[in-house]
Amino acid sequence: MKYLLLGIAILHSTLSFSQNTDEGYFFGGFESNSQWLLYDQGINFDQPDDAFRANNYLQLSYAYKNFTVGVQYESYLPDALLGYSNAFANGNDVATYYVNYKNEKVDVTGGYFYDQFGSGLVFRSWEERQLGINNAMRGVRVKYNPTNYLDFTALYGQQRIGFELSSGTLQGFDANVDISQALSIESIDLKMGASYVGRHQAVGTQLDLPSNVNVVGGRLDVVKGNFYGGLEVASKSKDALFFEGQLVSPKLYDGTALQLNLGYAQKGLGINGTFRRLENFNFFADREAAGNQFNDQVVNYLPGLTKQQDYLLTNIYVYNPQPALVIENAEQRAGELGGQIDLYYSMKKGSFLGGKYGTKIAANFAYFGGLDAEYTVENRFYKAKFLGSGARYYRDFNMEIKKKWSKTFSSVFTYQNMYIDKSIALGGFLGTQGEIRSNVGVVEGTYKLDAGKSVRAVAQHLWTKQDQKNWMAFVLEYNFNSNWAVYAYDNWNYREFGYSQEASQTHYYSLGGSYTKGNSRLSMNYGRQRGGLICVGGVCRFVPESNGVSATINIAF
Repeated sequence: MKYLLLGIAILHSTLSFSQNTDEGYFFGGFESNSQWLLYDQGINFDQPDDAFRANNYLQLSYAYKNFTVGVQYESYLPDALLGYSNAFANGNDVATYYVNYKNEKVDVTGGYFYDQFGSGLVFRSWEERQLGINNAMRGVRVKYNPTNYLDFTALYGQQRIGFELSSGTLQGFDANVDISQALSIESIDLKMGASYVGRHQAVGTQLDLPSNVNVVGGRLDVVKGNFYGGLEVASKSKDALFFEGQLVSPKLYDGTALQLNLGYAQKGLGINGTFRRLENFNFFADREAAGNQFNDQVVNYLPGLTKQQDYLLTNIYVYNPQPALVIENAEQRAGELGGQIDLYYSMKKGSFLGGKYGTKIAANFAYFGGLDAEYTVENRFYKAKFLGSGARYYRDFNMEIKKKWSKTFSSVFTYQNMYIDKSIALGGFLGTQGEIRSNVGVVEGTYKLDAGKSVRAVAQHLWTKQDQKNWMAFVLEYNFNSNWAVYAYDNWNYREFGYSQEASQTHYYSLGGSYTKGNSRLSMNYGRQRGGLICVGGVCRFVPESNGVSATINIAF
């Protein structure tokens, strides 16, 4: 590791010098996430034989006039971090590479690339290292902009799985037109788009399975004064049902998706609502990848449309979207139906409630449930209503009040009332299943000191009579300046379900700090990791409980 870091430092210096020339320039970054796992009797965690684990990424690109080339090298040695897909296990190789040519009208990429059609309902290739997601496409992508109000994208290739490629081949096309600009309409902003993605996959001996599965979609976005809205619909052709590599039903089913966004915004007030209906709308680069918990080979982007929480206890029970069709004796599901509403309001400075510095209020309500459908298990038949009251999966109401009391002190008050069917929304990963109702209260305060110093403290409490029952958490963070910061927190499950009071004093503690200088950052911490789902942008990954020392290095150049 020390030789690798030395090489990065030398490379960084060399690249910084080379950017002063007229021969083009280098840019890129290095990221290392490592952990040393330790035995912990308190959470029944045994130290594995490969106690040290690391995920390392080195990305280097060179740009010259209209051309850019790049490569990303990845190392998961001696093994990947806990909770990551086996596709990364013991990997150490060039992961992605690309060559790109771009001018005012044409953008052509060969090799690996990322892209998104519309909101991602039909197609999204992206990288999120914290979740272990990198479904880059390897192939060819061409973007063409004949005018300033019209653009086209065509792509062809296979999706990345670790250091390998999917067995299915994807081809796609996307078109967007700015109608208002094309027709010189100033009173309204109107845009339209259409997308197509097809997957070709050899069927082998299963001749009744389709070789080609297609998804088509269309969208419309409108902005009129302070109002805005967007509608996107998509349809998937028929395919068989698989779960974790096993054929569940050879019968073929199609799928549909609809997403509607409406909102209003003006100074001091914002209202936004999102509604989504998904029916059998899983789509994978390999049909046999359906149901895997690592988000491997997912072609489209279906995040949880709920508020993305920032606190330890508001993130214990999170919603994982349920787009899949399940027809079994034990359970039947056809997809999900629901949405969320956000309200933002700023009280004026100097008013009675706003005070000298103003007050900001944010409220969110989210609800998701199953589709109202009829099932016949014997012949694998189902019929779902477009709207209806199916089984409830998740409901969340939360409110946040941000208040600045003086030039040096500000606070945040948060309340959450939540219901979740854990056996459905969390996939049963955490063991205990069933309906859970909880309340969470959070109080946060930040005090600014002289010379850039600040202190931040957070107190949290979660009440529930189900699952592991009550939790309490405390966070204390001290910033010496813009470079140095340290923190400590304790996430305390002080009353676990099914155990005596003496055996349920489980603390998930952590001590750590960070140093930031320019485009470089180093952080380290020691402590316990609570098992469960971690989510970024509404997409989740399961992590098991563990204890150890972790370190992260980020260098951008």
